[in-house]
Amino acid sequence: MEEKLRLYLRTMISNSGSDLHLKAGSQVRVRIQGILKVLGQDTLTADMMDKLAQEITTADQYEKLKTDRNLDFSYVLGSDNRFRVNFFFQMDGLSAVFRIIPVKILTIDELNLPAVIKTFTEIQRGLVLVTGVTGSGKSTTLAAILDKINREQKKHIITVEDPIEFVHKDRGCLINQRGIGPDAHSFTDALRAALREDPDIILIGEMRDLETIDIALHAANTGHLVFSTLHTLDAKETIDRIVGMFGNEEQNRIRMSLASVLEGVISQRLIPTKRGGRMAAIEILKKTARIEQLIAEGRDTEIPDALFDGKEIYGTQTFDQALLDILRRGEITEEKALEYATNPSDMKLKIQGVGKGAIVDPYADEKGMDAFDLKSDED
Repeated sequence: MEEKLRLYLRTMISNSGSDLHLKAGSQVRVRIQGILKVLGQDTLTADMMDKLAQEITTADQYEKLKTDRNLDFSYVLGSDNRFRVNFFFQMDGLSAVFRIIPVKILTIDELNLPAVIKTFTEIQRGLVLVTGVTGSGKSTTLAAILDKINREQKKHIITVEDPIEFVHKDRGCLINQRGIGPDAHSFTDALRAALREDPDIILIGEMRDLETIDIALHAANTGHLVFSTLHTLDAKETIDRIVGMFGNEEQNRIRMSLASVLEGVISQRLIPTKRGGRMAAIEILKKTARIEQLIAEGRDTEIPDALFDGKEIYGTQTFDQALLDILRRGEITEEKALEYATNPSDMKLKIQGVGKGAIVDPYADEKGMDAFDLKSDED
């Protein structure tokens, strides 16, 4: 079965896919440009999936899979390809997802990320979060940030991941990467230990639970720079999620702590482009006196307005501002801008030239028009 797996993975790579899906009782599928497509004619059986699991895991990992009913680990194909793997049980047997992890770490510029993200590499302490749904490029953005620090500074960086994704070589920095399972029992154990290991920077692969979040806030409060990810859609939801994970009696303390240490939130969504690929629309929260006050006072609903107003001065922006910029450049259609907008009705008005941040044609008066005609190529 492992030989078949390698064939599936090579086929996915040659077609610029991102994820391979294997499921007992179903055909093989790959995700290409965000869309799942059937690969070949094979229908995998429960026995085939169980055999594959035994072939590519250690005896301890296989036992853990049977006990926990799911398992995360890394898989290597040759010298150039690594994959983040999740095996899990479902009603027909085992399923698995293989997510490709590029060996080459792209820079912030190569990823076409907003230049303001570079300023997060210059922070000495605090908390910076990269958020978005699964597959939105959070790990890639974090790797680019960490790589810039590694090339330009002399720090001790500890990463705690499940599993380790991008592999960083020691350059200017000393980097210790710990994977849950092979190198540490849990995020909690690894993070508690990290505080005794003289780190300047701690990267947490994902803030999954209350205890991990509490330790991350404590680390940021005690002079460390902490990077992590959350599965949230935007900055406002990120703050709500963190505060809401704690009991009512703790929420005021957590809100005050978060207001003090939160230096930035980078929230990503991948948008289909006219050319057939995908590009990131990015909301950016950067700590300002106004943002700190809004978080401390529980006025989270006002955060999008603060991000909107801070675009020119601080480089902050909302998702809808990012979408409008991409739309202005002609890289996405009006339909996609409306589909992915946080507030579609407000986005439609802006496209029509109404309201703050609207798309306005500088020659509108001469044409007798209010705004650019930004229809898709097909219209």
